[in-house]
Amino acid sequence: MSQNRKVEVFSAGCSVCDDAIAKIKEWACDSCEVIVLDMKDDTVAGYAKKLGINSVPAVAIDGIIADCCAGRDINEETLRGAGLGQPIT
Repeated sequence: MSQNRKVEVFSAGCSVCDDAIAKIKEWACDSCEVIVLDMKDDTVAGYAKKLGINSVPAVAIDGIIADCCAGRDINEETLRGAGLGQPIT
């Protein structure tokens, strides 16, 4: 019996996500089962949240978020440092 690696790609359907999906499919091998998940689906969004996904595109392999996709979220301090919420005088 053959066993596959489950590669889940979380997508919002945008061109950036589409490009990521194309690359992942290109890089995948015969042992990789690439599954594209639509973040517009509430069930998928809930699953993504449980995995710790805060932005897309994101990839989980065998149920574990890939390091390149972990910890990406908006940060108030960083955005304020760039000028968010500060009037131009």
